Amino acid sequence: MKIKPKMLEHFSRWCIVWMAKVRADAMARPYSDDLRRKLLEAFDQGKGSLSELAEDFGVSLGWAWKVSATRKRTGRMERPSYRPGAKRRMDEQALAGLLRSQPDATLVELQAELENKTGLRVSTQHLWRVVKRLGFRLKKSRSTPKSGTRKRTASGVKSSSR
Repeated sequence: MKIKPKMLEHFSRWCIVWMAKVRADAMARPYSDDLRRKLLEAFDQGKGSLSELAEDFGVSLGWAWKVSATRKRTGRMERPSYRPGAKRRMDEQALAGLLRSQPDATLVELQAELENKTGLRVSTQHLWRVVKRLGFRLKKSRSTPKSGTRKRTASGVKSSSR
């Protein structure tokens, strides 16, 4: 049998699509909260041991133990929420209170005051990111006196007027 290039191209595409489907199906997916709840409720009602219920529900015994231990630790049947990255250490409510009480404070002043109140030292860059996330702006109010430094003119010379 002679293989035509068109047939080979069609077969090649079919293989690529089939492999993509196999890989997508092979990816691990978390079990639903509904399955967790049903397994734990059956266990609570005494319908069997964890190993028997794991077999009945088609899950591994290790997963059943893990779900049961998580519920004992947290008191919840649902999956714990997952938030990657470092946990937030800064007390954002304390920072918001500082910003309301001292709206004209600079980042360095806020940094020092936050360290006095909470004992936590953070960089001014991190402080600025949190201030922005809280929706505050660091802008001088119109009530502050003008700067003593004169503005330069377009030619770069200090102006004579104040």
